[in-house]
Amino acid sequence: MTSPGVHLREITDDNRDAVRALRVRRHQRQFVASVSKSLKEAAKTPEANPWYRAVYRGDEPVGFVMLSWNPPAGPYQGRYFLWRLLIDKRYQRCGIGQRVLTQIAELVRADGASELLTSYEPGDGEPWPFYQQFGFQPTGEIDDGEIMLRLSFSAR
Repeated sequence: MTSPGVHLREITDDNRDAVRALRVRRHQRQFVASVSKSLKEAAKTPEANPWYRAVYRGDEPVGFVMLSWNPPAGPYQGRYFLWRLLIDKRYQRCGIGQRVLTQIAELVRADGASELLTSYEPGDGEPWPFYQQFGFQPTGEIDDGEIMLRLSFSAR
């Protein structure tokens, strides 16, 4: 028997509360903002061209992803930046984050991008090993205390 597929869905009035209820483990909260805070941040910064989706496994919401999608101006003008990736604590270590990141990379690449950027705050339990395993590399830049990473599509 195969497990239900992981896919992205728009956030609507029908699923908004269930998606907002998703939580990471206590020690991970310093590294990723809640879905509610992320949605508020997206609404406050339309110039970043926020693009966000709920992550589903089958018919159940299990995560959230948000990007700055090729904004027309600002510090990430013309670039794609993974702003949030949250997998609910009940569904971590099941390969869902990896599958979501694969889907996001394929979408961004299909839109014409040559790279996907992200960043993380260093600390005990940081997400660097996850991103490194996927193929992200440090850019050498630090932005607001966060280490910038790049996934180059030409190298994949």
